[in-house]
Amino acid sequence: MQTTSEPPSRSLASSPTDPELAARLRLAITRMARRLRQESGAGGETSPTRTAALATIEREGPLTPSALAEVERIQRPTATRVVARLEAAGLVTRTPDPLDGRVARVAITAEGRALLRRIRTRKNQYLARRLRSLDADDLATLERAARILERLLAERS
Repeated sequence: MQTTSEPPSRSLASSPTDPELAARLRLAITRMARRLRQESGAGGETSPTRTAALATIEREGPLTPSALAEVERIQRPTATRVVARLEAAGLVTRTPDPLDGRVARVAITAEGRALLRRIRTRKNQYLARRLRSLDADDLATLERAARILERLLAERS
């Protein structure tokens, strides 16, 4: 009797820091992010950096350019330039901080919210079209993966 030797199946649980898995995830996430940027249709309206900053301003509420720089993990001068461009486009407003008049707080405008809504709608529509081709098991796997990725992103490191 001859037996064939198949490679042992790898359990992801036994190798949580598998460099190959990390590389595959990085590549898949990077490609998906690029595709979503392409699908956003915002090329003429704003840049990915400004869109990210605008979304942070919307989510975090009025904040200083320094706080924006910290959240976005960019340098303070870069945050100042981004805010200036967003303000020039009418997407944010700057108002003096009520406790310290030397500091400005940046808030999103109605036009800024509308732009984010358009971008998000286009991206969501693209993803929804792609997800329609998946079976229930794949959708459940992606639901679980989304929760895991959200948890990883919430951790500050």
